[in-house]
Amino acid sequence: MKKRILVAPLNWGLGHATRCIPIIKALANQGFEPIIASDGVALMLLRKEFPKFSSIELPSYDITYAKKGKHFKLKLIKDSPKLIKAINEEKKAIKGIVKAHHISGIISDNRLGVYNKKVPCVFITHQLKVLSGRTTWLSTKLHEKFMNRFDECWVPDNEGEINLSGELGHKKKLEIPTKYIGPLSRFNKKNTDPTIDLLVLISGPEPQRSLLVDKLLNEVKNYRGRIVFVKGFMEKEQTVEEKGPLTIYNFMTSKLLEDTINKSKLIVSRSGYTTVMDLAKLEKKAFFIPTPGQFEQEYLANRLDLQGFAPTSSQNDFSIQLLEKTVNYKGLKSFNTKIDFCELFSLFKGK
Repeated sequence: MKKRILVAPLNWGLGHATRCIPIIKALANQGFEPIIASDGVALMLLRKEFPKFSSIELPSYDITYAKKGKHFKLKLIKDSPKLIKAINEEKKAIKGIVKAHHISGIISDNRLGVYNKKVPCVFITHQLKVLSGRTTWLSTKLHEKFMNRFDECWVPDNEGEINLSGELGHKKKLEIPTKYIGPLSRFNKKNTDPTIDLLVLISGPEPQRSLLVDKLLNEVKNYRGRIVFVKGFMEKEQTVEEKGPLTIYNFMTSKLLEDTINKSKLIVSRSGYTTVMDLAKLEKKAFFIPTPGQFEQEYLANRLDLQGFAPTSSQNDFSIQLLEKTVNYKGLKSFNTKIDFCELFSLFKGK
């Protein structure tokens, strides 16, 4: 009987789910039986990607953003009792899942309650330092408290000076054994001639996802060239709408999105870490619009701007004319890191 490994990404946008795709594939290739656990759009996406694997719905964190960026932190503080309740419900659910499904190991991507003392447990995060303005020290300490309940931490980045996450993923003192596994991406670079002038990729929780969709649909009316617009709205069926040079998708699954990004000259998107990893792997030119008030995305976008890789703008200040700035930037670069999944998964082989 194959050892069953529970893979549980956080449902906060689609990034945590999509970066688990190469891990799920690697588990299957290494002779394990992956079982998927999440909720909402993250679970929906992974069920579409892996229809043959078993999946389980976990209690929802029900995370939403404030309509105004300046209220982002206040909204999270207000929602914290609801979040703690969800984490406790998650812990109870995992206890039953481990027993009922004979789970031999757990890989949690930022789900704080997905661990169990009876099996080896891994926590995936690029946020060893959790930015929250003046309270960064507190948010980081609280995050570490949850992380230390796991057996290992995997950071999807390079350990050295040349890296993608900067100070987010690099912290000197950590109690938990930590491995830098290299950037994670479900995509592969293809040498194809670009046929799409502009690709707009939207993701993240509401209401900011819809606010950016509305803004950019209005802005691209003034863009000359072929445009593909992906709203990042997961539904049961994919929809495609043609409006002259503009093609609008509600969502794309991995294969189509990989082909589309490879064929695109320029990508406009949020500066979520998974998106940064994907675009670096495919060596693309990008323009980043961080989610208002989200310190992590603002930090990543500003860092890439200062390094000369990709320009950025706030959501309020963005206009289509700003895309002209990309000619002065070098675009994102790949590290060509090969992840040793056999060594990583040895944690589960010895139990």
